[in-house]
Amino acid sequence: MSAKPLVSTWSDVVLVDGLRTPFVDYNSAFGLVSPIDLGIKAGREVLKRSGVAADDVGTVICGSMAQASYDAYMLPRHVGLYSGVPIAVPAHLVQRVCGTGVEVLAQAADAVELGRAEVALCVGAESMSRNPVAAYTHRGGFRMGQVEFKDFLWEALLDPAANVTMGGTAENLARRYQITRDEVDAYAARSFARAVDAQERGFLAGEIVPVTNEVFERDGLEPRGIRLKKGEEVTADSHIRPSSVEALARIRPAFGGVQTGGNSSAVVDGAAAAIVAGAGYARRAGLAPLARILACAAVGVPPDIMGIGPVPAIQAVAARAGLRVEDIDRFEINEAFGAQAMACARELGLDEAKLNVNGGAIAIGHPLGATGIRLAVTVARALRETGLRYGVASACIGGGQGIAMLVENPAATN
Repeated sequence: MSAKPLVSTWSDVVLVDGLRTPFVDYNSAFGLVSPIDLGIKAGREVLKRSGVAADDVGTVICGSMAQASYDAYMLPRHVGLYSGVPIAVPAHLVQRVCGTGVEVLAQAADAVELGRAEVALCVGAESMSRNPVAAYTHRGGFRMGQVEFKDFLWEALLDPAANVTMGGTAENLARRYQITRDEVDAYAARSFARAVDAQERGFLAGEIVPVTNEVFERDGLEPRGIRLKKGEEVTADSHIRPSSVEALARIRPAFGGVQTGGNSSAVVDGAAAAIVAGAGYARRAGLAPLARILACAAVGVPPDIMGIGPVPAIQAVAARAGLRVEDIDRFEINEAFGAQAMACARELGLDEAKLNVNGGAIAIGHPLGATGIRLAVTVARALRETGLRYGVASACIGGGQGIAMLVENPAATN
């Protein structure tokens, strides 16, 4: 018997609201900030903006990949505590690599649908800057000639099972789908242009909370907070900029093929947060949810072409909802690499006017544990802006997986 996608569906779960910090180029404004503090900031602000009382939160679910501070084990618990949820409310951490944020929302939806909690605080946070230079074999001491410290941020790009880097998997897809360097640069230029437009017309500002120096306090706990390098206020994504095809074409390949630093996802620091709740709770509280969460699918694919993962995940989630892929109005597919996103679009036969209409990770950035929440919030907001009905947030996943979540605009008229 062939394996089937892991699919969940929900009938009474809503995405009440969501937001994020700016996504900031690594080693810049957020370079010294713990991802825990970025997550606390996002968590506190989403409660404030949504109108959901912290006392109503029944579970805290967080996502993060790299252990970027010495208290990394405490990330979900500290996010909950300093966001003001009751002491008795538990918290846990989720890890599904680049699909982590979507998995956070899916586990929250499960908890709500199963009656384990009426409200879930969902947070994804990542500091790419604080990825360590690490050694894993020195607990017993150093032997002559065997002192080894490596850059975790770089080394984590290698999948030793397939002996291929994440960028190499995109190159494999470029060859399989005959995608040229010129085409990838053109795709990247469009991602930048769409993001510039979304920034200039204020769409992105609608999901961003500014970040500045701040102290987070709670009775009985030690204070902690955000201290920026220069004490400035960070109000917008820093990687978004006009980027012509000609400028992108001058950047040298990073993996020996079509992918470069200019047409791959930007390396950034940031956090995102959302409130997932039961529809009945939202009605009683007088809230107008951003979206209904309908279904989620996770599926495995060959590790050497991990970037194709969104394809079977999107197909599975659409099929379970009784939809065709072409019935879906907006897609947010994480742009881990330009060729990877293009391969997914070609295999699905997507109308690219529906795909990443406000720019993608090439322009905005990809802080691993936060990206999935950003994708879901962005696609839900795009549906609300246009009055369209169905949207998908999806990501490929290192090691060979894909994940996709289907949401519906409650105010859709089509």
